[in-house]
Amino acid sequence: MSEPLLRVRDLAVDFRSERAGTVSAVRGISFEVPANSTVALVGESGSGKSVTALAILGLLPANAFVGPASAIHYAGRDLLRLAPEQLRALRGAEISMIFQEPMSSLNPVFSVGFQLAEVLRAHLGFAKPAARARAIELLAEVGIPEPASRIDAYPFQLSGGQQQRVMIAMAIACEPKLLIADEPTTALDVTVQKQILELLAALQRKRQMSVLFITHDLAVVGEIADRVVVMRSGEIREEGEASRIFETPQDSYTKALLACRPTLDARPMRLPVIADFMDRASPETLEVRPRERGRVGGKEIILEARHLSKSFYLREGLFGRREVAAVKNASFRLPKGRTLGLVGESGSGKSTLALVLMRLHEATGGEVQLEGQDWLALPPKELIAARRRIQIVFQNPYASLNPRFTTGQILMEPMRIHGIGAGAADRRALAIELLGKVGLPQAAFFKYPHEFSGGQRQRIAIARCLSLKPAVLICDESVSALDVSIQAQLLNLLQELQDEYGMSYLFISHDLAVVKHMSDQVMVMSEGEVVEIADADEIYAHPRHPYTQKLLASMPKGRHRKAA
Repeated sequence: MSEPLLRVRDLAVDFRSERAGTVSAVRGISFEVPANSTVALVGESGSGKSVTALAILGLLPANAFVGPASAIHYAGRDLLRLAPEQLRALRGAEISMIFQEPMSSLNPVFSVGFQLAEVLRAHLGFAKPAARARAIELLAEVGIPEPASRIDAYPFQLSGGQQQRVMIAMAIACEPKLLIADEPTTALDVTVQKQILELLAALQRKRQMSVLFITHDLAVVGEIADRVVVMRSGEIREEGEASRIFETPQDSYTKALLACRPTLDARPMRLPVIADFMDRASPETLEVRPRERGRVGGKEIILEARHLSKSFYLREGLFGRREVAAVKNASFRLPKGRTLGLVGESGSGKSTLALVLMRLHEATGGEVQLEGQDWLALPPKELIAARRRIQIVFQNPYASLNPRFTTGQILMEPMRIHGIGAGAADRRALAIELLGKVGLPQAAFFKYPHEFSGGQRQRIAIARCLSLKPAVLICDESVSALDVSIQAQLLNLLQELQDEYGMSYLFISHDLAVVKHMSDQVMVMSEGEVVEIADADEIYAHPRHPYTQKLLASMPKGRHRKAA
């Protein structure tokens, strides 16, 4: 049996600080990455996945301490015992990493070509002309269109998928033997996600690389991995061949990760969560009763858009301007108490449509009726009062909550603006009640946003919307970047709140399985146009438009590819 390319033995990593003391992030884990194979490291946020990757690369921060018995052997050398200059020579040349967020990893003030060429000059000694020529070849290899012209583009001029492709090009520039990919497809559209996964698989076959693929999404793992290592709280819970993990998982945590994610073939009354599996002796007894479509509400139309349009105008030359149509003649109806799912790739107009409905962008054409009112024609004074009837939960709870306000202030501010409650005491009581509704303790009232996890912050954002008792709630990618277990909790919460309050949802997401689970009807947008609207079950079973068919074909299947 051949020696593995990477062998991690008894890796333990602690973080020490004066305020928190010692926190164990990784607790004596061991695993191997064979040559020319893909191993997936799977687990929720805080499981120790990224810390493990940083330890392999020698990129841990100064307050991190690796256990004395730990060893990371790469091609016969212990990386933890190498001198800094030896590790620098390996890093980027033989071991490369694709980081999760390309906009944070790419330098915004340098062109992508400069950054690619820098890798080639630093590790391979290329002269400037040769480095530029090779950089163009690499951009072509990772599927960047017109690489000779795009090489001079800056990161902000590229889409998220293109930025990730540039990161992959930088990682493979020196033809590494080991590629570490840390959540490389998180928050990408299904079509772009599929392209990135196929690209990584093709590059791995072509270059005979080994890949350590880090993710929280087992559906993605099924598309790419040969072996799976499941982590939780810094420990390995289960390890094995990917086909075996998917077909006969042994550990309750692995079973929970597989069960938490919505599927296309079932719509349970309530999605399972991690606690259901970890706290029960027999998870097989979980409630599996199906949730029928149109459970609440009726035929009364609460929101209707007719030929809604939005254009932006860009300056061209000295006096000219160019029109960019972001939303084109969109028409749809949303009944009371129902959920309309909205899907499409980045740039399809989904979020622009949501912002126009919120009147955070002003429409350039069409009309919107909200509870019988001409919503777009309301004057400013009437609009302020009417805004409480339609609210939005944004994608990023880190940016949508004021970091200088406590949770209590965040919840009470909209009540004060809209005159809800007889005074501060009433508003405080309602805020505490809302925290209970979204599953947060009363003590959360006094805390600041930075003291909460991403899922908890999104609960606060939902509670803030509920404080105004809206008729329509727009969820704009509000669960897309969350772990599958936290995502399941929030989806359950949204459905429970809809059952209780009869709210109507416009549910925007690039995750088609989540949209099918939540929606009564689904609307598909492409290049600013609504190309298809149908009942959720119908559109997934019999998609009519080629674009809808393309989206559905790009979905991760949620099972191991060799078993498919």
